Amino acid sequence: MIHPTAVIAPEAKLGGGVSVGPHSVIGENVTIGDGTTIGANVVIEGEVTIGSGNRIGHGSVIGGEPQDIGFQRSTRSRVEIGDGNNIREHCTIHRGTVQDSATTIGHENFLMVGVHIGHNCAVANKTIIANNVLLAGNVSIADQTFIGGGSVFHQNMRVGRLVMVQGSSGFGKDLPPFTLAAKRNAVFGLNVIGLRRAGFSMEQRDEIKRAFKLLYLSGHNTRDAMKEAANQPWSALGQEFFEFVRVALTMRGLCPYRREPKEEIAG
Repeated sequence: MIHPTAVIAPEAKLGGGVSVGPHSVIGENVTIGDGTTIGANVVIEGEVTIGSGNRIGHGSVIGGEPQDIGFQRSTRSRVEIGDGNNIREHCTIHRGTVQDSATTIGHENFLMVGVHIGHNCAVANKTIIANNVLLAGNVSIADQTFIGGGSVFHQNMRVGRLVMVQGSSGFGKDLPPFTLAAKRNAVFGLNVIGLRRAGFSMEQRDEIKRAFKLLYLSGHNTRDAMKEAANQPWSALGQEFFEFVRVALTMRGLCPYRREPKEEIAG
C-alpha cells in the first residue's frame, strides 16, 4: 500500500490499510488513521494528525508553515483532521501560527480542488467547499455549509451553520447561520432549500424566518433588533441565530441584507 518512491519518516505513525502514492513525503510528527488514502506528490509535514477513512488528493500540502510574516519557525503548532474527509487535488492546509495552536477540520467534509485553509481556521463537519476557495487565518466555518467556488474570506470572520455562499463572492464580516450570501459582504435571504434538505420541520423553518425578519427586515438597526429579540420567546434555533449575531457585533460585525432578484444569486 506504500509506493516505493514515497518518503516516510521512521517516526511517522500510519494506521492499518493506509495507502501512500508515488513521491509523497510524510514527516516524523505525522499520525494517520486507518484506511486513509494519500495520493501522489502529497506533502504532510509538521505536527499533523489525520483520522480514519480520509482521502488526500494528488499534490496537496498539509501542515505547511503559515503565511504569517510574524511566524517563528521554532513555534510548535499543528493541524488536526477528523474522519471521512475528501480533500481533493492541490489543497493547502497550514498549521497554527502561535505556540500550541491548531488548524482544525472535522468529519465528512468535501474540499474540492485548490482549496486553501489558512492558519488556525476551524472547519466543522459535513461542509462542502468548492474549487479555489481561500480562507485566510482564523476563519471559522460551521456545520453543513456550502461555499461556492472562487470565494474568499477575510481573516477572523465566521460563517454560521447551513449557510450557502454563491461562487466568486468575498466576505470580511460574519455570515449568520441559515442564510444565503453572495457578492461582497451581502446576505440575500435564507437558505430555505438547505434547511429542507437538512430535515428542518415547517415549524423550525418558521422560527428561523421570524428571527431573520426581525434582524434584517423589521426596519430596526441591528442593536435595536437585538433588544427586541431579547423580549421575545425563542426556541433553540432562534437562540442560536441571535447568539451568533451577538458575538458578531463584538468582533468583525455582520454582513448586511441586500435585496436582489433571485436569478442573480441562483446556483
